[in-house]
Amino acid sequence: MPKANVTFADVNVTVSVPAGTRLIEVSEKVGAGITYGCREGECCTCLTKVISGHENLGAPSALEDQVLKDNMAPRHHRLACQAQVLKGEVVVIPA
Repeated sequence: MPKANVTFADVNVTVSVPAGTRLIEVSEKVGAGITYGCREGECCTCLTKVISGHENLGAPSALEDQVLKDNMAPRHHRLACQAQVLKGEVVVIPA
């Protein structure tokens, strides 16, 4: 299975993960500061800034896209409960 690397800039930790892993899953394991109140992509508490590698994440679902728009999320921000790492290098920090 293809792997990708995720760096959590707030705790300066890089982890190799299988393609398709959601950011929130990795954040929990390494103790990064991404908070969340759900895992369904509706509350927006897990808003995360993608510092680099946004092109290595899966496209936002229609639900995630709507939540980001409704909450006026800045460019290159994603919901950690929804964003899937697909390849390459991704660097994130809690928003």
